[in-house]
Amino acid sequence: MGKPDFSKRTQRGATINATSRRFALPESVSDGDWLDAQGTIDGAPPPLRTSVTVERARTILSRNSSPDIPFDRSINPYRGCEHGCIYCFARPSHAYHDLSPGLDFESRLFAKPDAAELLRAELGKPGYRVAPIALGTNTDPYQPIEGEWRITRAVLEVLAETDHPVAITTKSDRVLRDIDILAPMAAKGLATVCISVTSLDAKVARTVEPRAPTPERRLAAVAKLVAAGIPTYVSIAPVIPAITDHEIEHLVARAAEAGARHAFFIPVRLPHEVAPLFRAWLDAHFPDRAGKVMAIIQSLRGGRDNDPDFFTRMKGQGPWAELLRVRFHRACRLHGLNLDRPQLDITWFRRPKGPQGELF
Repeated sequence: MGKPDFSKRTQRGATINATSRRFALPESVSDGDWLDAQGTIDGAPPPLRTSVTVERARTILSRNSSPDIPFDRSINPYRGCEHGCIYCFARPSHAYHDLSPGLDFESRLFAKPDAAELLRAELGKPGYRVAPIALGTNTDPYQPIEGEWRITRAVLEVLAETDHPVAITTKSDRVLRDIDILAPMAAKGLATVCISVTSLDAKVARTVEPRAPTPERRLAAVAKLVAAGIPTYVSIAPVIPAITDHEIEHLVARAAEAGARHAFFIPVRLPHEVAPLFRAWLDAHFPDRAGKVMAIIQSLRGGRDNDPDFFTRMKGQGPWAELLRVRFHRACRLHGLNLDRPQLDITWFRRPKGPQGELF
């Protein structure tokens, strides 16, 4: 199959046009640079030729009714993700564009520059009912191209203007750029941030999340967000058996040390095309234990590579899943995490102003 012509193509009601740029090192020391204590590059991943396609979406809010997800609406400013996390459950979504969930997912990206205006229109509808918006549930809203496109920031500006609650999930310290927006929102109970930290071992993190910021950068970001008064979670996700599961207690301790008051974990999920990609990654980086890792994953997932069922898909099942839960909860009790849960406030919301300065 030849490469699709994005300049002429329409996907699911969205018109798209293509632009390209060369990805080498980011404009700031933030994503995927793997700086050591002396400030030198340590095993940086190879450059990618990254194309960014403009997607003219008709709507920006994605709705879900999943009973095991604590939000019913989300915004993803981008499709695909430069971080290149091998376990990313969003990878199969690239197949909808006739692109591979492998390298294409990391290098053939889609950006939605109209996201802020689409959101403004959505929030201004008379029938809109406010509830927290999750930002970055499919792909990272602070991946490297956000430094250039600034779509996530534009979305946050609309949410701040309308006093609309938002919950952000990211594994990038680029979120610190937007403290000037998030801190005033958090003071009203309108914003939380969740930072994902998979491993404290830089070598492991570099292979599993090759272009994401180092673990230490993410933990430093947690501390800075907390210092700014922004409620910050740490997500230990995913936990990979026989590779990162031994770090659970250390990760919880470091989260608490950084000032986080809440944490959660999710065992690795391998939906659809993610499973063969993950198996190939195991063979390349952990050939000595690839079989063991997959055997444990299958024990967590009812004998399969992946369990898509509600309630068990995020937790796993069986003895291994129970052991992970016991260890995690014990560590959280030891370090005083998860004693309460901040609730985002929906009472501040006001509809955006129309072109003439009047409320819709």
